[in-house]
Amino acid sequence: MAQDLVIVESPAKARTIKKFLGSKYKVEASMGHVRDLPKSELGVDIENDFEPRYITIRGKGEIISRLKKEAQNAEKIYLATDPDREGEAISWHLAHLLDIDPNSTCRIEFHEITQQAIKNAIKHPRAINMCLVDAQQARRVLDRVVGYMISPLLWRKIKGGLSAGRVQSVATRMVCEREREIQEFVPEEYWTITGKFIKRDGKAFEADFYGTADNKITPKNEEEIKSLIEKLKAAEYVVRRVKKGLKKRGAPPPFTTSTLQQEAYRKLGFTTQKTMMVAQQLYEGVEIKGEGAVGLVTYIRTDSTRIAEQAQKEALEYIREKYGQQYVPEEPNQYKTKKGAQDAHEAIRPTSILREPESIKDSLTHDQYRLYRLIYERFLASQMAPALYETMTVEIAGDNGYMFRAAGSRKTFAGYTVIYMEGSDNEPAEKEKEDVELPEVSEGERLTLEKLLPEQHFTQPPPRYTEASLVRALEEMGIGRPSTYAPTIATIIARGYVVREKKSLVPTELGFIVNDLMMTYFPDIVDYKFTAEMEKQLDEVEEGKKDWREIVREFYIPFQELLKKADEAISKIEIKDEVSDVKCEKCGANMVIKTGRYGKFLACPNFPECRNTKPYVEEISARCPKCNSAIVVKYTKKGKKFYGCENYPECDFISWDMPADERCPKCGAFMVVRQRKNGEESLVCTNKECRYRQERSEASHG
Repeated sequence: MAQDLVIVESPAKARTIKKFLGSKYKVEASMGHVRDLPKSELGVDIENDFEPRYITIRGKGEIISRLKKEAQNAEKIYLATDPDREGEAISWHLAHLLDIDPNSTCRIEFHEITQQAIKNAIKHPRAINMCLVDAQQARRVLDRVVGYMISPLLWRKIKGGLSAGRVQSVATRMVCEREREIQEFVPEEYWTITGKFIKRDGKAFEADFYGTADNKITPKNEEEIKSLIEKLKAAEYVVRRVKKGLKKRGAPPPFTTSTLQQEAYRKLGFTTQKTMMVAQQLYEGVEIKGEGAVGLVTYIRTDSTRIAEQAQKEALEYIREKYGQQYVPEEPNQYKTKKGAQDAHEAIRPTSILREPESIKDSLTHDQYRLYRLIYERFLASQMAPALYETMTVEIAGDNGYMFRAAGSRKTFAGYTVIYMEGSDNEPAEKEKEDVELPEVSEGERLTLEKLLPEQHFTQPPPRYTEASLVRALEEMGIGRPSTYAPTIATIIARGYVVREKKSLVPTELGFIVNDLMMTYFPDIVDYKFTAEMEKQLDEVEEGKKDWREIVREFYIPFQELLKKADEAISKIEIKDEVSDVKCEKCGANMVIKTGRYGKFLACPNFPECRNTKPYVEEISARCPKCNSAIVVKYTKKGKKFYGCENYPECDFISWDMPADERCPKCGAFMVVRQRKNGEESLVCTNKECRYRQERSEASHG
């Protein structure tokens, strides 16, 4: 009996779907894209109204032959690629290669890989949505025109291997501008004063100096603070006003792609790329003991916070049974999706609320478990009642007109915080700030000022972007879409425009040079409003309101003129290589540090006469605890940093954490540097029986 053929992108997805469909269906994987623009040329026929010239991707011949053979024997073919523009385009390319009419009911769509969702999709096939395909073609052609026309200019004027792109150039600009803000920032001195007050019954509490009833006063220097303290010490104080209230803190919405990337970065330390890789595994299906292959989360590329009604009902019932009726909100929580979001998609959530993270932990890798738990707890929290706080604000007035203020709060009902607290770029992610409780005071009550605690501060520059804050900024400006954030950040790092320093993104000299060139000669390409407007136009193509070629045409005509002018105006920019102290053993010159596609390496500056190269070895100050040789920085095949002895393989010392110069003061073992979630560092003893820990700041001060 002939089988129906279902084609998906990946083998993992195929295995999961095969389980639900039974023997009447054959499920095959295309292994991602099957056709694309050629890498070796522009691949867009400018003269023929920007017609794309698609070719079969090299290495896909065998896969396509197999799919064609299966298609000939199949009774019905279903194209089951991802439910977004890129997925629709893959289905369209498959239809072309397999001679399927794109207007036939060949396309099925689902947002979670569960039995119910797959069977429902099979019952409701549709034609390929050409508006989605055209929106993807417009993006692809625009990106190709920008990349393949500006990049050769950068190669000629700066150096080979560089690239430009609509979103990546804007992201580079943002990182560069933030760094310049930091460099140009001039700190300003200011002071705060905390007063410690005592009630008649001996209870003490602290309040912050505010100023007068009419004006906030911020002392600017030590002279001002000394004068003010004298006046504050001489005054008598009374409680001027007590204000009590009840504050509700609503649960955060379930994850979108952007918020998942941000929170996974803050709480788990995942890069945006790693988050999407692990999330894709959870979406496509994981082998669960007793269940087989199961898709654990809904589709992971989404900017919608909408939740399916059935999923919400199941979550509310689960909350009622596990936590009690008081944790169920009076009305089911609804979250406002941002304007322009793809609301056909849901937010990211577990496919079943009954599949608790702990119950499947043994079937998941460590990273899969951590990310699944994060998605599960965020979704569950999003459906819970708000947390409730009693708040109290106390104003303390001196008889000289000066005022202090104290604010306190006490959590009276945990609500959603019983399972989840949102992370922050500035605070340790896993814990909430402690409640500040104030003693009961009444208006008119006299207080004694016990002491004043002045503290000097300096205004701080804006923080460097982290991956999380850059994704948030791109999203807020309407630049890029859920599928583009991770590859954009990966690209600007791979091109050497930006480097990671601890958790921050820092522009390189090359990044500044390329950005300045783009700002001068291609201002529209790196203009925030222009790029966001282009995203809106792509959305209009998806909605069938605009022709994709028209968008490309409107962009290309002025762009071509800019390109010509830039080529004539830009002179060759020389970037000098960093000179090392390593001598070339062939000609005696000091070798220079260069960056290739696999990272840094040493090369002789007398190229091409001398072609000597060697690996670049970066030493740290600590010595090997086994043989006292130098410790060097190394990288795994996947690019993860570790530390090892320079005498490997004779000495097998390695460490994932950076070894410290200091030895443990308790047991003498070597110590390593560990970075905490708030960015601060600790020295930790590697002796498991000792585990002595010391803050880095304490250690550096002796």
